[in-house]
This record gives sequence, C-alpha cells and structure tokens, in this order.
Amino acid sequence: MTLPKHTILLVEDEVEPAEMLANFLEMSDYNLLVAHNGKKALELIEKNASDIHLAVLDIMVPHVNGKEICRVIRKHPVLSDIPVIFLTAKDKEKDEIEGLELGADDYISKPASLKLVKAHIESLLRRQQPQNSKWIQYGNLYLDTSGKDLYQKETRIELTSTEYGLIELFFQNPKRVYTRQEILEHIGGDDRFVFDRTVDVHIKNLRLKMGDDSDMIKTYRGMGYGLNRDKIVL
Repeated sequence: MTLPKHTILLVEDEVEPAEMLANFLEMSDYNLLVAHNGKKALELIEKNASDIHLAVLDIMVPHVNGKEICRVIRKHPVLSDIPVIFLTAKDKEKDEIEGLELGADDYISKPASLKLVKAHIESLLRRQQPQNSKWIQYGNLYLDTSGKDLYQKETRIELTSTEYGLIELFFQNPKRVYTRQEILEHIGGDDRFVFDRTVDVHIKNLRLKMGDDSDMIKTYRGMGYGLNRDKIVL
C-alpha cells in the first residue's frame, strides 16, 4: 500500500529560494503549498487545513508575518498540533527564543542548505505518531471524529450526542442521501418510540446551530437529507 504524501505549507517571500526548496521537497515526494506573503498563507490555511502536516515559515514576510501565522496555526482547531519550523535570516538568540515560545518546534537560520531543511522536516514528521486523520473538513466546518466535536472555523459548536451523530453520518458519507428511516435507524438505537418527525426536528436544530453554514445540510425532496453537493468538492 502506498502511504499518502505529507503536505507542507511553505511561506517564503523570496520567490527563487522558495521555488528551489519547493522543487527539492517535491522531488522527495512531498506535496507543497507555497505562499509568498502572509495573506496568501492564511488563505491556504483556510482552504487546505485538513491536508497540511507541517509548516515552514519565514518570519519577515509581507502583510502578515510568520509569527502571526504561527499564532493562527496554534489556535486553529485542525492545525494546532502540526510541527512548525521558522526558517529565517533573523539569527539573534532572542528571536529564536521568541519563536519557540510562540509554539514553533524548530528554528533554522538562513542561509541553510536544502538537505538541512529536509532533514529537519523529516525529523519532526517522524515524531508525529502515525494515525488516520481524525478531521473531516467541508467549507468552514471541521469535524473532529476523535473528540466528537464540530467546529465552525475556530469556534466549537455545542451539539447534543444525536446532533453529532447526524453530522458525522453526513460528513463521513458525503455522496449519500439518507431517508428518514435510515437516519432513524442510525440515531434511534434501542429507542422504539422515535418517529419520522424526530429527524426533521434534529435537522432543524442542527441547522440553527450551524448558522451561516446551515445550507451545508440539504433536503432532497422525496428522498431525505444529505450534504449539499453544491457546497462541497467530492
């Protein structure tokens, strides 16, 4: 079985060095997401959070600097535990200490060889315990299947156990449309007194809690409920 590639977020404002490092890492079988400024980096984080395994950040990048990007990563519901490397020309001891205090795992001073950067990346990834991804992302919504939580961007949505069971069912099977009876069998357990209207009530409450993302759950007339295929990439 072929293991999935690791995806690295590389934030570097100098285009040529960024391309050289990205090409070198791609030849080593990594996927790269490259940003030359902080604004683009935050966009990549927003769109690809569930795919990113490690971040390499230059501190001195335009718009949003590497330190702020690191803060965003450490507060992010999906990315908070990924390794972060600062790769920067700032080499004073106080800068390194500040970077580590922000939550960075490593600090490499420029200029650094491509092989050295790769070695640091591989070392940090080896420390990460291999596991199946516990996160499923669609749009602004992140499902933590390990902690049994749903997040809207960085905000946790308070769900009942039944509501969580519903959203997990839809997220894990995004192409399926479920009839009310199928949903009842999933959420009813040993309770024989649940009825069709129960499903509609739970769906309504779930949509209310999802706010602006309520249309992620679609009513398929004459069929049932499922994820809105117009809102997700399948």
